[in-house]
Amino acid sequence: MDIDIQKLIFEFLGGLGIFLLGIKYMGEGLQKSAGDRLRDILDRFTSNPFLGVLAGIVVTALIQSSSGTTVLTVGLVNAGFMTLRQAIGVIMGANIGTTITAFIIGIDVGEYALPILAVGCFLLFFFKNKKVTALGQALFGLGALFFGLELMGTAMSPLRELQSFQKLTLDMSNNPILGVVVGTMFTLLVQSSSATIGILQSLYAQQAIELKAAIPVLFGDNIGTTITAILASIGASVAAKRTALTHVLFNVIGSAIFLIFLGWFTKYIIYLQAHLGLNPEMTLAFAHGSFNVANTLIQFSFIGTLAWIVTKLVPGQDAIVEHNPKHLDPIFIERSCTLALDQAKAEIIRMGELASAGLKKCNDYLITHQKKNAEIALQTEAALNNLDRKITDYLIQISGKSMSETESMLHTSLMDTVRDIERIGDHYENIIELIDYQISNKVILTQQAQEDINNMFDLTMMTVKQAVKSLENVDSKLALSVIQKEDEIDKMERVYRKKHIIRLNEGKCNPASGIVFVDIISNLERIGDHAVNIAEEVLGKVNHL
Repeated sequence: MDIDIQKLIFEFLGGLGIFLLGIKYMGEGLQKSAGDRLRDILDRFTSNPFLGVLAGIVVTALIQSSSGTTVLTVGLVNAGFMTLRQAIGVIMGANIGTTITAFIIGIDVGEYALPILAVGCFLLFFFKNKKVTALGQALFGLGALFFGLELMGTAMSPLRELQSFQKLTLDMSNNPILGVVVGTMFTLLVQSSSATIGILQSLYAQQAIELKAAIPVLFGDNIGTTITAILASIGASVAAKRTALTHVLFNVIGSAIFLIFLGWFTKYIIYLQAHLGLNPEMTLAFAHGSFNVANTLIQFSFIGTLAWIVTKLVPGQDAIVEHNPKHLDPIFIERSCTLALDQAKAEIIRMGELASAGLKKCNDYLITHQKKNAEIALQTEAALNNLDRKITDYLIQISGKSMSETESMLHTSLMDTVRDIERIGDHYENIIELIDYQISNKVILTQQAQEDINNMFDLTMMTVKQAVKSLENVDSKLALSVIQKEDEIDKMERVYRKKHIIRLNEGKCNPASGIVFVDIISNLERIGDHAVNIAEEVLGKVNHL
């Protein structure tokens, strides 16, 4: 049989492209339909590994990509929002969630691919409602997925006549490890396990590959998909690297276990195929689903062991910044408002120390232009935002209880202080953006301007540090010192702004550098204002006592 190689390659690559586009569009459409709360689901509903598994399944089902879920998870671990143990549960759930694509393919509606595409396009182009267009995008993606699969299936049908391909499938039947390697390498190349499993389903449907050879390839597809998480962890924190490595270990260990019992697993799939009347595509979908569910059940009890292994393999500090509160125990709210307020204050002091540390990293970024300093500062700012929400929620719960006048005054003071500390983070984030602008646009500050900013930065950092210390110790002398220093910051801002105008008039600096300079000292002055607010709350409490 003569095979038109060019037609085969063009149809396969074109079909693969449409298939990948379909997965992307379907995932994005489903995500928009559900609302952009995927990160929130992972952040909020992973308090234990079991909930992590469920969250991983839900999020992966919505975005139709286990790689996307693991990248989100690596990001949350890197930022300190999620622990390694929580992340392992999410990864296990993601592996189960990704099997949904294979089941969708298993539903034999390929002949309706073009009508589904047409309906999706109609909803996309003729409706303005966001929910309708999101549904249209999901339908368009579904149609594209089936259409791409049909093209690939047509392109691959002549392969079963090729002697070299027949030999390869025979070798994979006799040597399952070869099948695992082929599946792994192909998924590494395509960057989508859903695509490679879809191709495998088409080959099996075309009778170009036997079930005994297809199942090891399916195991390899699961290993290959871990490359995305590994790439996402490059340059990230130690915890993020451990999360990516866990994804690899989870799939490698699972594949090794199932290769040992490959004969039994194949018989189980043949049994399902016969008794449920499954078509070839659905048969492999059940194989994929069974593998991932069973792998999760087997390894779920060993999450602690997996965490221990990757901790040993990737040594170092777990998280750069701890985002979650350490003192907000709800039990104190029921027992005593005074104790609960003390817990809230302890967390606010920790939050203030984080703000001070983030401001220092922002200053380091200004001086060195090293991106690592900016990343830590921004992670700290994200931690401040998270603590702001958690502490505020805790204080709102306390407000529902009966409080004395003193407790009520302290409660109001703490609410105001939380807001001021959070705003400090916002202002130094603005400064980081200005430094980014300076670097990307090659804006040069004069030596005098740089010295002025450094002087103001030093005084502002000291002021914030003393404000937090005065809050911790209820120190009126330190609070008064903060107010004095803030007056100096205000004077500096006025003097430096006038000096800048003189430099601008003399042509010593250009307007772009002027914008960067003025905006940085303006943000520093506002940080000083928030430090004073904290100090004034301390003085108010001292006067009341």
